[in-house]
Amino acid sequence: MSKLLTVSPSPHIGSDQSVQELMYGVILSLVPALLVTLYVFGIGALIVVALSVFSCILFEWGIQKYLMKSEIRIRDGSAAVTGLLLAFNLPSNLPWWMVVLGALFAIGIGKMTYGGLGNNPFNPALVGRVFLLISFPVQMTSWPLPVVSRMHYLDATTGATPLGLLKEAVRNGEAVPEVMKQIPDHMQLFLGQMGGSLGEISALALIIGFIWLLYKRIITWHIPVFMVGTIFVFTGILWWLNPVRNATPVFHILTGGVLLGAIYMATDLVTSPMTRAGMILYAAGIGLITVIIRVYGAYPEGVSFAILIMNAFVPLINKYIKPRRFGEEVKHG
Repeated sequence: MSKLLTVSPSPHIGSDQSVQELMYGVILSLVPALLVTLYVFGIGALIVVALSVFSCILFEWGIQKYLMKSEIRIRDGSAAVTGLLLAFNLPSNLPWWMVVLGALFAIGIGKMTYGGLGNNPFNPALVGRVFLLISFPVQMTSWPLPVVSRMHYLDATTGATPLGLLKEAVRNGEAVPEVMKQIPDHMQLFLGQMGGSLGEISALALIIGFIWLLYKRIITWHIPVFMVGTIFVFTGILWWLNPVRNATPVFHILTGGVLLGAIYMATDLVTSPMTRAGMILYAAGIGLITVIIRVYGAYPEGVSFAILIMNAFVPLINKYIKPRRFGEEVKHG
């Protein structure tokens, strides 16, 4: 044969946008959340974000140039996106060397080990985040308080997140309605007046980014809506059955990494299913696992683990839920 058909790795998308345009579109959509986190956490957030992005770009460049000896592709923006999303999953007082180590693990193990962009089965930023969480649980769960810690970095004043307070109270047998009096109300949570990782504190900023991504057709609505919807339904059932031991579904959606994970991590074009039916199954699985970990697990948060677990099922989902082949006859009756 004189001509061969070359099949490139994922993402396989029907779009006239290049990978570079897609990645820089994602970066632009993260600007509102970045501005909020810089306002809330100040110098600490700036240091963590700058270190994470720079380290991810540097490590990808070094691996491509000296280990893989392949074409340098850091200009496509994927390393910068990984750096931003990794930073958004970290506290603003994390020591600089842990940020760099997380970036090395995200790029080196989570991405380049599999051959680079399009080949990685797991979201690289979440690989780096979970590695740091397991390796340094104390530092990864010491959350600077909003605004109070704006001018500090390593010595920032810390406190528990709303999810952490809830988990500890339930463990001690306290009633959830009483605990909620110590936690910001839903509007404050929506605007970002709470402790947590850099990118999860403002639902409003993340929703603005989501609207931009939909407008630019970088992602579709299926994964975010069904993931959030699944969490809403199951936490709503638990709250309805026992409001003394369970928080409202709105609380679960506005706290932790639900919106950040649903909009930016679960929708990764490389590690999510190709078909709409597959996306719905994938998103529902993430939502269900998140609820199980939050309510019954040891960790107060479960989004990162849930997304990585469902990432592992994506090849299976793609195998059994396939789009109809071009020209395939539809059978009726």
